[in-house]
Amino acid sequence: MPFATELVRWLSTHQTDVFMADRYKTLTKKDVARKVAELMSEPIYKSEPWVGAVVEALGELLLEADPEIRIELRDFGVFEVKKTKAKPKARNPKTNETVFIPSRRKTHFKPSKRLKEVLQTPLTMLNYDIPEGSADFDPDASKDTDSE
Repeated sequence: MPFATELVRWLSTHQTDVFMADRYKTLTKKDVARKVAELMSEPIYKSEPWVGAVVEALGELLLEADPEIRIELRDFGVFEVKKTKAKPKARNPKTNETVFIPSRRKTHFKPSKRLKEVLQTPLTMLNYDIPEGSADFDPDASKDTDSE
């Protein structure tokens, strides 16, 4: 099974306390190295340099974009550096002053079809709590789980 597919499956099945004080769990490069070590049946000290090298290489490729670049990782997604148009009539929300924003470059990530399908699975099907204020939030359903 391709690594990206296995990683997507693992991320989608490992439910943790997603909302920790209204924040979601942050995974670090060390967590990715740990998962790679597990998938490759190797100790983590062997996977860490490889994960670090891949992350560094991706970062350098994005920084070297002249002026645009597209990095496609099958079964994972596409990283792009794109040009933006200048915005001559942008507004500073604090002062309400009109400001000029020059054209620049920005990063963009487009997930693969498989990743998108997994992420579009309704939260109720994954047994996650629905955020309050969401159109599909049912206050009665959250009371039932709180009382158990």
